Amino acid sequence: MEFIIEMNGITKVFPGVIANDNITLQLKKGEIHALLGENGAGKSTLMSILFGLYKCEKGTIKKNGKEVFINEPNDAKKHGIGMVHQHFKLVHNLSVLENIILGAEPVKHGILKYENAKNQIIELSTRYKLDIDINALVGGITVGMQQRVEIIKMLYRENEILIFDEPTAVLTPQETDELMRIMKNLAAEGKSILFITHKLDEIKKIANRCTVLRKGKCAGTVDVASVSKEELSEMMVGRKINFSFKKNKKKKGKTILKAENLTVKNQHHGKALVDNASFEVCSGEIVCIAGIDGNGQQELVLALAGMIKINSGRIFLGENEITHKDISSRALAHIPEDRHKHGLVLDYNLAFNLVLQNYNSMKFQNNGFLKFNEIYKFAENLTDDFDIRCANGVKTIVRGMSGGNQQKAIIAREISRECDFLMAVQPTRGLDVGACEYIHKQLAVQRDMGKGVLLVSFELDEVMDISDRILVMYEGKIVADINPKEVTYKELGLYMSGALTQNAA
Repeated sequence: MEFIIEMNGITKVFPGVIANDNITLQLKKGEIHALLGENGAGKSTLMSILFGLYKCEKGTIKKNGKEVFINEPNDAKKHGIGMVHQHFKLVHNLSVLENIILGAEPVKHGILKYENAKNQIIELSTRYKLDIDINALVGGITVGMQQRVEIIKMLYRENEILIFDEPTAVLTPQETDELMRIMKNLAAEGKSILFITHKLDEIKKIANRCTVLRKGKCAGTVDVASVSKEELSEMMVGRKINFSFKKNKKKKGKTILKAENLTVKNQHHGKALVDNASFEVCSGEIVCIAGIDGNGQQELVLALAGMIKINSGRIFLGENEITHKDISSRALAHIPEDRHKHGLVLDYNLAFNLVLQNYNSMKFQNNGFLKFNEIYKFAENLTDDFDIRCANGVKTIVRGMSGGNQQKAIIAREISRECDFLMAVQPTRGLDVGACEYIHKQLAVQRDMGKGVLLVSFELDEVMDISDRILVMYEGKIVADINPKEVTYKELGLYMSGALTQNAA
């Protein structure tokens, strides 16, 4: 059989690690081919070689049976290969239209022909049901809309091989369903799709075949219809994964965090993003905030963390009011939603990132001078405990680590802090099933140690499995305070959509 793309015997070496070890991947025309593997298994590296971002030490690439040489992204584009990266490559202060045509501007006699491009983009968005506002600034649209812009960028360049790197990592369930529909339509049109993901449900729902990578090697290629999620997960991590999460019986204690009538308004138009929210989190419980993205969860967490000002209301941590305290004085752990913006200093090494919150403690400094030996020893222990994989150990610059390992670094740092209250915002985003299982256990350990855990998640399975109580937010209000054992997925969805409400306890 002739494949539209063949990657044969691909080997890529970085200092201290073989990222890809003699990997073969074959893509059929018109298929959706999933690429599955743990964090750091080499998936993004392999696709970056196909897109021309990296050059491999060994191996060949063929298109339609003929060897091709891809030394840079422009070579990939010449061969009809496009890529939507895990972290989008968009210019936020340019419009949607300007981002789509950037680098491929239609020019005649040195003059930009915006009208031609505009008409072509509108035709593409209509044809593939990718509704966008071409005049909107990219910085002002949702993440789901930004992803549509990236897809239209590929279609505008007439790419026939489309690479999606963790495309659902930052999407809501509704946006994920919409993306699945779009990808199926693209495949039906004859496009060939390579789809990097950790999510087994998505693979079962959309992929024709799946190639599994484990620690840089190819563990095999399978027809998705003929294997179970359990078999795929075992191929990926080399052991059986327990998909049903079990935790000890809740031992609810004293109130750790209390929010009273919390209101946060948009600074431009005054709309209440968090609207008179009152709730508490006690020791020994995991309270999950559920809701469709954009209903005030982000602003609530940032207000609790001290990262934005509140307009009214009070916040208590234990017996102490922290409403107007600065971030460093709040003594709470925070796993943020945006790991690049709020979680890491990307150009610092891993060790320095792992002590960002407590580098000024006596353990790590003396009279203002850092104890580097102590910092590196502490970081090495955390790296081992949380299985953070990186090329140069704790001296690895964080920017060069995979997204999943960046996430694990933040989780390791925050869980290791001696705080009674932990906020975790989408802590398993971008993590493989083995890492998710581990993180869920870590959150349960924090709970069983008597800490209060506030979890924000858009994954309904995660919400239902690990929470002791669920608070549902809709349009900035807490509309329900419910026991996960007493609610169905359908009922939870109705609360999230605003169709059901109750007086929150």
